[in-house]
Amino acid sequence: MTSFFPSLLDGGLRLGLGGAALGNLFSAVSDEQAQALLEAAWASGCRTFDTAPHYGHGRSERRLGDALRPHAKEAYVLSSKAGRLLTPNPDAARNQHGYIDVLPFDQHWDYSAAGTRRSIEDSLQRLGLARLDVVYVHDLDRATHGEQAPAVLRQVMEETLPTLQQLKREGLIRAVGLGVNDEQVVLEVLRHADLDALLLAGRYSLLDHSALPELLPLCLQRGVRIALGGVFNSGILATGVQGGQASFNYAPASGDWLARTRRIETICSAHGVPLRAAALQFAAAHPAVDIIMLGARQVSEWEDGIAMMRHPIEPAFWQALRDAQLLPQAAPTP
Repeated sequence: MTSFFPSLLDGGLRLGLGGAALGNLFSAVSDEQAQALLEAAWASGCRTFDTAPHYGHGRSERRLGDALRPHAKEAYVLSSKAGRLLTPNPDAARNQHGYIDVLPFDQHWDYSAAGTRRSIEDSLQRLGLARLDVVYVHDLDRATHGEQAPAVLRQVMEETLPTLQQLKREGLIRAVGLGVNDEQVVLEVLRHADLDALLLAGRYSLLDHSALPELLPLCLQRGVRIALGGVFNSGILATGVQGGQASFNYAPASGDWLARTRRIETICSAHGVPLRAAALQFAAAHPAVDIIMLGARQVSEWEDGIAMMRHPIEPAFWQALRDAQLLPQAAPTP
């Protein structure tokens, strides 16, 4: 299966730039810092970019649009998401949903046919572009919607996905997918519909192998191209266990995740392998994964991602993880 997402031209590294940090996730990123990051990513050969209305209430989309607009549209792949609409409000809280200094809008869920079309049209206006390459239906999982999740899923199947397919026929988008942190909802959708692509965050990583047994083989079989996000599980695989604390899945890591990470760190140390290198290269090794989306917020983090993808790792390291039962035998490694 040929890759849908362009890789880094320099060395063919399969690394794209995720846009959550460009929306000021957890801390503010200045316009100058964002511009420098986007210029560095492009200069290194990055040609796959992801954003969403949710990321800073449009701030990430505006920054990415400004950076990409001067380039030929055929030169890159840009994705955004549907499921949330932004409503102007001069009194909107400036810090919302983990984002700092968001633009003056309130967001609300809307998976309806009319809301989906409006979401795409609004995103295109913020981006200053006439077409999106991929649109992912955003966060339709039970962890997000609780008891409303079955009703959300029905509406996505009956309204959101058919509307996106119509927009695809109209030429406003090229591909339709899901952008989620939960592999089970993807399996449910694939029982009833076809998808072009999937942005899966956190469910296939050095720590969390939830997507390995069923979802990844199914995507290979069905030709669903995977952009993999959250390969550091929102922090713990980037920082390691520091003083017994780390973030996993956007919350403080539990004791089990901390203990497992400590064991991985011990093997990394014994083999001279940076934890970040192991996390990135493990995630990229599965044949269902087209590209890794790195959520960098500054140039040094992007450059570190490239260096970690290139860091030499001997087969003995992966075997040591398997021997310690920290990796499933079925998990591909580089």
